[in-house]
Amino acid sequence: MGHLDHAALGWLTPALSYAMACTGAALGLRCTVRALAATGRSRRNWLVTAASAIGTGIWTMHFVAMLGFGVTGTDIRYDVPLTLLSLLVAMVVVCAGVFAVGYGRDRGRALFLGGLTTGLGVASMHYLGMAAVRLHGDVTYDPVLVGLSVLIAVVAATAALWAALNIRSPVAVTLASLIMGAAVSSMHYTGMFAVSVRVTPSGEALPGATAMQFIFPLAVGLGSYLFLTSAFVALSPTAGEREASASAQRPLESVAP
Repeated sequence: MGHLDHAALGWLTPALSYAMACTGAALGLRCTVRALAATGRSRRNWLVTAASAIGTGIWTMHFVAMLGFGVTGTDIRYDVPLTLLSLLVAMVVVCAGVFAVGYGRDRGRALFLGGLTTGLGVASMHYLGMAAVRLHGDVTYDPVLVGLSVLIAVVAATAALWAALNIRSPVAVTLASLIMGAAVSSMHYTGMFAVSVRVTPSGEALPGATAMQFIFPLAVGLGSYLFLTSAFVALSPTAGEREASASAQRPLESVAP
C-alpha cells in the first residue's frame, strides 16, 4: 500500500482551498440574494453568476487541495479532458440547483430538489476529478466514507440554498459562507480519506499533465475570476439602491423647467 499524503505542502493547500470554497460560497449567496430581488433577464443573469461562482469555488477548492496530494512510490498525473469535464459538471449541476430555487414556486420542494441535485453534482465533480488521477497502481475506496462524503455534499448544498433564500445581511452571508466553506472542505477530505492506493512500481511514463503544468494555472485563473467577480458584485448597486436613486431623481425632474 502506498502512503497517502493529503498535505504534502503543509497547511498551505488546505487553508487556500478553504479560502476558495468560502469565496465561491459568499459570492454565490450574494448573487442569489440579488437575483431574488430582480426580475426577467436580470434575475437570470444573477443566477448564472451565482452558479458559476459556487461551481468555480467548489472546483477550485478541490484541485487546490489536490496540489497537496501525494502517494509514496509513484508520480501523479491528471487526465486533462476528465478534469475539464469535472469543472463542467460542477457548473451545470450547481446552475440547475440555483435555478430550481430562483424560479421555484414551492420553496420547500425547490429547496429539496435543488439541494439534492447540487449535492450529488458536487460529489460527482469530486469523484470525476479523482477518476482523472493517473498513477502507478490501483485506487480503491471505502464505500462507507464515500457515502458519508456524498451525504455531506447534499446537506451542504441544501444548507447553502436555504441560506440564499433566507439570509440577507452581509454579516450573516459572511458567517454562512465560512460554514459552507468548512462543509465543502469536509466533504472533500472525507472523500480523500476514503482513498487507498496499492502502488505498482513501474518505470513507464504516466499519461496526462502534472498538477503544476495544468491544475495550478487553471486554479489561479478561476481564483482570479472569483475575486474579480466579487469586486464587481460589491461595487454593483443593489435593487434598493437603484430604487432610492430613481426616487431621488424624480423630484429633480418635476421641478426642471
